[in-house]
Amino acid sequence: MLIRFNKPYRVLSQFSPQDDKATLKDYIDIPGVYPAGRLDYDSEGLMLLTDEGQLQARISAPDAGRFKTYWVQVEGEPDRRALRALQRGVELKDGPTLPARARIIDEPEGLWPRVPPVRFRKTVPTAWLELQIREGRNRQVRRMTAAVGLPTLRLIRAAIDPWTLEGLAPGEYRIEE
Repeated sequence: MLIRFNKPYRVLSQFSPQDDKATLKDYIDIPGVYPAGRLDYDSEGLMLLTDEGQLQARISAPDAGRFKTYWVQVEGEPDRRALRALQRGVELKDGPTLPARARIIDEPEGLWPRVPPVRFRKTVPTAWLELQIREGRNRQVRRMTAAVGLPTLRLIRAAIDPWTLEGLAPGEYRIEE
């Protein structure tokens, strides 16, 4: 079984409780399924869960080379230099990243409002990027955008290879056949 889940903002990507934070258990009541990879507490979007250990490994293994697509609202206006740096790979404290696919996009159509909303400042422009990466280091997308001078304000995982968020509101899941 494979489950596509749209993880809301401020939900832990685990079933076990921690402090008073919301977890997957608050949304998915299916015994024996486990996340195939993680998504930060302050990130939103697609998570895949399965009850098949081999499938879980194939999806989440670092050497699987699966592209993960993120929609990233950043503070500032991306320029060619920043996009080229992301596309070539940027130097992080734990070493260089693999090259990413990076492009400027319009705000994704049909995007739900975030609760609480992203801070808004009249004097600081924001923009949306689509980033596709094949790695999954801790907070990697946030660190990559910061490295090119574009702090992340909102981060949504839109796809993991062929699986997408399509048709899922925050907190909803679908069992794939």
